[in-house]
Amino acid sequence: MPKRTLSLPRVIGHRGAAEAAPENTLASFREAKRQGAAWVEFDAKLSADNRAFLLHDDNIDRTSNAAGAARALTYDELRVLDAGSWRGPQFAGEKMPLLAEALALFAQEDLQFNLELKPCPGRARDTAKIVLDELAHLWPAAKPKPLISSFVLECLEIARDQAPELPRGLLLEDHPVNWLDLAQNLKADTVNIWDQAATPEWVAEIKAEGYGLLVYTVNDAARARQLIDWGVDGIFTDAPARILAAVGQ
Repeated sequence: MPKRTLSLPRVIGHRGAAEAAPENTLASFREAKRQGAAWVEFDAKLSADNRAFLLHDDNIDRTSNAAGAARALTYDELRVLDAGSWRGPQFAGEKMPLLAEALALFAQEDLQFNLELKPCPGRARDTAKIVLDELAHLWPAAKPKPLISSFVLECLEIARDQAPELPRGLLLEDHPVNWLDLAQNLKADTVNIWDQAATPEWVAEIKAEGYGLLVYTVNDAARARQLIDWGVDGIFTDAPARILAAVGQ
């Protein structure tokens, strides 16, 4: 059974407050804070010149005014793109921030966070090593330790070995029969599962094994209340204020 050293919130702002602001931007994190979120979640990957920055997709098409593979662009090339107008004209000029910029904001705003290692194809090892090294150098030791999660097992294995002091979250989309073996091998602290895969039985099974349990991505208040009633620890949501009103802190 894992040693639980991580105090989990009931609500985590998914990519900030992605329903109201452009995801994975400083504006989105500020909005999540404004809505009452104590935690946010975001995605970190590497540019072509190995700079850690925030973006969910492999491509920049959906969340910027350009197109193409993120891994093919240097950060200077990414930096000049507009990553906000797609969400609304009030966000025109918002950038894909560097990890360093996000960490500075979180420290200033007292935001805790779940950092998802989201490597571009073929870049799992470099992404995990560089992001974790940057986190070790930039995140204040006096602040609560962040939760590191990933769908990519190689990233979590590197996190386990390179930064064993950081809590780890096993991200799952389906319900693998060997989920417990995976969690034990990674020395995970949490299991983070997809809302559509969540059942009362699996929730009870995960909790009985001593893991923290987080569910993504839930924007419906009634569903959030149901999950909390089942025993889920926390909810990732694009709408922190709505879910906080339903389930509390």
